[in-house]
Amino acid sequence: MAEFIRFFTGTLVGQYITVFVVSMVPLIELRGAIPFAYGFVNTTDTGFNLLLGYILIAVGNMIPVPLIYFFARKILEWGKDRPVIGKFFRFCLEKGEKGGKKLQEKAGRGLFVALLLFVGIPLPGTGAWTGTLAASILDMDFKKTVGAVICGIALAAIIVSVVCALGFGAWLGITA
Repeated sequence: MAEFIRFFTGTLVGQYITVFVVSMVPLIELRGAIPFAYGFVNTTDTGFNLLLGYILIAVGNMIPVPLIYFFARKILEWGKDRPVIGKFFRFCLEKGEKGGKKLQEKAGRGLFVALLLFVGIPLPGTGAWTGTLAASILDMDFKKTVGAVICGIALAAIIVSVVCALGFGAWLGITA
C-alpha cells in the first residue's frame, strides 16, 4: 500500500487528486491540503502548479458545504436515537448547537462576519464543515452561509499559505 501511495503521489495527476480529496476530509480540509501542495512543489519535480492546486483545494473544500447545510442536520436528528450511532450523532448535534449559539451570542447581527472568521481562522474544530453545520442549526440563510464560508476559506488559505511560505508547512500539516 505504501508503494502505491508513493507511486500515486509521484505523478502530477495523483498529486492534484490528493490535494483535492484531502481538502474534502472533515477536520483536515484546506488547512491540511495546502501543506501537501507546498510539499509537492518543493519535493517533487512533476511540475505541480500551485495556483491550480489552490483552485482544486478551494473547490474540494466547498463541495461538502451544500450537502452539510441541507442534509447533515436531518441525518443527525434521524440518527440521534439509534442504538449504535446515537451517541456520536448526539455529540455532533450538541457540538453544532453549542457552537452555533455561542457564535450567535457573540455576533448578534454580525453573524456573517462571525461565521467568516470562524471558518477562516485555522484552529482545531473550526472550518467549512463545522461552520456550515452551525449555520444550518442556526437557520442562517443558505446564500449568506455560502458567502461567509467562501470568504472564510479564502482567509484560511491566506493564513495557511503564509505559514507554509515561512517554512512551517510540515508542522502545520501534522497538527491540522
